[in-house]
Amino acid sequence: MTHVPPAIEPASPPDTQRPVPAGWVRVDCHVHTVASGDAVTTLDLLAERVAAHRIDVVCLTDHNHLAGTAEELSRAVGCRVVPGEEIRTGWGELLGLFLTERVPYVLPAREAIRRIRAQGGLVCAPHPYDPERSGLGDRLEELCRDGLIDAVEVFNAKIEDQEHNRAALRAARAYRLPGTAGSDAHDPDGIGAAYMEMPDFDGPRAFLEALHRARRYGEYRAHAPRYR
Repeated sequence: MTHVPPAIEPASPPDTQRPVPAGWVRVDCHVHTVASGDAVTTLDLLAERVAAHRIDVVCLTDHNHLAGTAEELSRAVGCRVVPGEEIRTGWGELLGLFLTERVPYVLPAREAIRRIRAQGGLVCAPHPYDPERSGLGDRLEELCRDGLIDAVEVFNAKIEDQEHNRAALRAARAYRLPGTAGSDAHDPDGIGAAYMEMPDFDGPRAFLEALHRARRYGEYRAHAPRYR
């Protein structure tokens, strides 16, 4: 009988009411607000949802828009906010995290990465293999080989076919990169669908180190068709 190895799973089922271990934080690494243009979550609604789901850190990644500084956004949302941007490039979308300046859209991917890193930010590849979204696809491995990707989103709560998330996890493991999890929420009901629990951190380098120890939680959550 041929042995078939068990499928690798990018995340465990979520339970946001369970306490986070001491010294750890709960992080949603991919969230949108009305500033994205295709989302309905206001900062007030985001604040309500992160409080209800006991989320400690949100990476605010609006499409081609930097919503503000970490201090401004953290005050508005009521939890720690990592300013970021989901950037459309010529090869597909990238997430820039810990940004202080907006990165223009439709730049070549390598130029967008250069601009993210020039300001001390991190480069994450969101939903790289989902055919319904503008991920990097086959370009992901080239950028990983060249050391230009810091993390790969291995669980996106808007992806129904989990094989696409598993493919991202396999790529992350192949290049020894940490995997992130995010709700990719465009509406309030999406908040809490995916997150990570990880050691607390201070700044991008510590965040990246903590990601290697992160525990990922998530489930597919259907969003209103208008906000997919």
